[in-house]
Amino acid sequence: MLVPVIDDFAKEYLHSDLREIREAMLRKLDGLSEYDIRRPLTSTGTNLLGLVKHLSVSESRYFGEVFGRPFPESIPRWDDVEQRGTDLWATEHETREEITSRYRRVWEHSDATIAALAIDSPGYVPWWPRPDVMLFNVLVHVLTETSRHAGHADILREQLDGEVEMDAEAMARRGQDAAFWENRRAEIERAARAADPTTS
Repeated sequence: MLVPVIDDFAKEYLHSDLREIREAMLRKLDGLSEYDIRRPLTSTGTNLLGLVKHLSVSESRYFGEVFGRPFPESIPRWDDVEQRGTDLWATEHETREEITSRYRRVWEHSDATIAALAIDSPGYVPWWPRPDVMLFNVLVHVLTETSRHAGHADILREQLDGEVEMDAEAMARRGQDAAFWENRRAEIERAARAADPTTS
């Protein structure tokens, strides 16, 4: 009799965390120019709007076709070699609003799937080596992937303008202003150089 209670708790816990991290992803775009949300910030071209686009495509597949509930809009197929990687960046013709709105529509579709299914409902992921899954597996996978990309977005945003998503009031109370972080960075740099005698 306890199993359904635990299952319901796990489902709601994972789903709640997913809802929070999705919102955090979109906040990373706030206040930035079109160029800054699109520009490649790593050697492989990682960029903020591309991460949002990628997550919308990925999540739409996992909570859509995996459970026989396809997302109603056109998205690249997982096995379309020509489309691989195009979900990781935005063309000049794709607007911020178009990409973020699609992500929110994907959330609605995913949330409906999560609400409709039990945590042990079966699904099928044809691109996984062990394709037979349950909603639990997919919830954990999508939460992990979204959190991973949110971490990427944290670093990219900090590179762009120094913004970090922390409690600004609490940081101010602790004296963690720009000067604090500049001193902390210098302290870490000194420690790194001291640990490696080959640095000059």
